[in-house]
Amino acid sequence: MTIKVIRGNPSPEELAAALAVVRARAATPAPEPPPEPTADAWSDPSRIARTRLPHPGPAAWTRTYWP
Repeated sequence: MTIKVIRGNPSPEELAAALAVVRARAATPAPEPPPEPTADAWSDPSRIARTRLPHPGPAAWTRTYWP
């Protein structure tokens, strides 16, 4: 690892402190992403319709309007 000082004239102690911070930061693992939120059972639509409805027949569209 190479560190280059762009501006200023740091003392050896300041440079050592900055290098210690950079090395400590590089040694820590990346934080884990937060867990995915799980849906509650009450919001699950499958709890309302436990069985599947039958498929409509070929002329079902004619019976979709009540006069």
